[in-house]
Amino acid sequence: MHAASEPTETMMAGQIPLPVPSKMTEPFWAGMRQNKLLLQRCKTCNAYRWTPQVLCRDCYSEDYEWSEVSGKGTVFSYTVVHRPPLPAFKAPYIVAVIELAEGPLMLTNVIDCDPAALKVGDKVKVAFEKATDEVTLYRFRLA
Repeated sequence: MHAASEPTETMMAGQIPLPVPSKMTEPFWAGMRQNKLLLQRCKTCNAYRWTPQVLCRDCYSEDYEWSEVSGKGTVFSYTVVHRPPLPAFKAPYIVAVIELAEGPLMLTNVIDCDPAALKVGDKVKVAFEKATDEVTLYRFRLA
């Protein structure tokens, strides 16, 4: 693990840091590689959840499955970043919370959109961005 002030090879190469799947999140990232948005769904109460968790937040069940969701959502909240944390992040860019049609909130980026034109309540759809052979990222575009 790197200290917060120690640059990683990725940072030094001018690339954005990429997620490292864990045992808990690997099914999600495997779905991403297939251009599928998968979320955990509780087998007891049918609630979807994001981020991956051991327990359902609604009924506390440990019994879940990974289910494909529509990828449709609504802009719940957003901000426009003008001063990125690393040069690899090209500003300005939009960081948004999307409320999925299935209920959960996802933190993400809205791409291919004029930041001045985006509004809370805008409809969006998931977009898949292949970063490497192993990592596909999720972003959202206006629907």
